[in-house]
Amino acid sequence: MRHAVATALLAGFLWAPGAQAADTCEPGSVDVRSDRSTVRFSVEIADEEPERALGLMNRQELGRFASMLFIYERPIEAVFWMKNTLIPLDMIFADPTGTVTRVIANAEPLSLEHRRGGDNVQYVLEINGGLAERLGIGEGAVLRHPQMDQAQAAWPCPEAGADAQ
Repeated sequence: MRHAVATALLAGFLWAPGAQAADTCEPGSVDVRSDRSTVRFSVEIADEEPERALGLMNRQELGRFASMLFIYERPIEAVFWMKNTLIPLDMIFADPTGTVTRVIANAEPLSLEHRRGGDNVQYVLEINGGLAERLGIGEGAVLRHPQMDQAQAAWPCPEAGADAQ
C-alpha cells in the first residue's frame, strides 16, 4: 500500500521512456534515467569554482524534486563534504558520459567526513537524501542536461530541430 501511494505521488515527475517530456532538454532541469524510472529535477548549476565551493550550504530546505548539478571542465577525483549543509543529501557521481558511477546516500548534515565519489567524475548531482533509492537511481543510471558534453553523452539531448518534430 505504501509503495502504491509513493508511486502515485511521484507520477507527476516520472514519465515512461519515449513520452513527450523525455524528448526535450531544458537548461533549468536535469533528467535522470535508470532501469526503474526516468525523472526530471529542477536544477541549479554550479559550473564555476565559487558556486561549487558554496553548493547547497546554509539552505534550510530543498524542494522535493530540486537539485544542484556540479559541472567540471574535465574529469576529477571527486571528494565532497557536508560542512554547513543543513539537509541530508544524496550525492550522485557521474563520469564524462553522464553515467552514474557512485551514489552516496543520505550524507549526514554538517559532517566534515570526506565522501569520495571516485576518479573520472565530471558531474555530481545532489538531491534530497533518500530520493535516489526511492527512484531507483544507482550505478549505471544516466544524466542528461544541455551543458553536458553532448558528443560524449551516453544520453544526449536531442538536436534543436528534433524537438520541433
